[in-house]
Amino acid sequence: MDDTVEVIATRLDVRSEAVRARGAVLSDEERQRARRFAFDRDRQRFIIARGLLRELLAARLGVRPEAVGLEYGVYGKPVLAPRFAASGLRFNVSHCDDVAVYAFSSAGDIGVDVEAVRPMPDADDLAARFFSGRENAAYLALDPRERALGFFQCWTRKEAFIKALGHGMYHPLDRFDVSLAPGEPAELLRVERSPGDRRRWGMMGFFPAPGFVAAAVAEQSGNLFVGDTR
Repeated sequence: MDDTVEVIATRLDVRSEAVRARGAVLSDEERQRARRFAFDRDRQRFIIARGLLRELLAARLGVRPEAVGLEYGVYGKPVLAPRFAASGLRFNVSHCDDVAVYAFSSAGDIGVDVEAVRPMPDADDLAARFFSGRENAAYLALDPRERALGFFQCWTRKEAFIKALGHGMYHPLDRFDVSLAPGEPAELLRVERSPGDRRRWGMMGFFPAPGFVAAAVAEQSGNLFVGDTR
């Protein structure tokens, strides 16, 4: 089985013609979901992100984008409908502002997350509350000028891991540790009372666009991550 993990980063083009084209391939449920957004910008970004996801999945499944069937797991993670189970394809998507990141794997579960790196007045409090003890100590040891990047590297890596598990924020965040220091490799350092151990997972940290940081976590430690920026 091919254990390559594809990671694609792109800007969300919200020109009216792009929104119309991508909106044409959405399901009725997705169109209803788009209409619930209060702001046009958020609605347009959802339409573009979801339409592009359908196009990327369709290219890998050999079907039309509008024929791709999507369902949601217990904790809200999108998955392919059962009729596509034989493909073995797993995917995940995340977007922040106008940057979207997609990840695909045929070797096992996968998760991805992206965030804009920005000053957070309550970052220290959030780190103390949501990071593990080991992560919080590593975060506090950073030079203050590196803390914003360290915070979001930790956040995206933790989010990508729990998305790969399919548990969302229901998974206790103190039961695993990730690396976070700028310049150090992205790694899953410890997993406690979780399906499989840390050797089951591969992790990748990357910068999908200026001012943004992202992470992907994929099942099976031998994964080869390959990227594409559009």
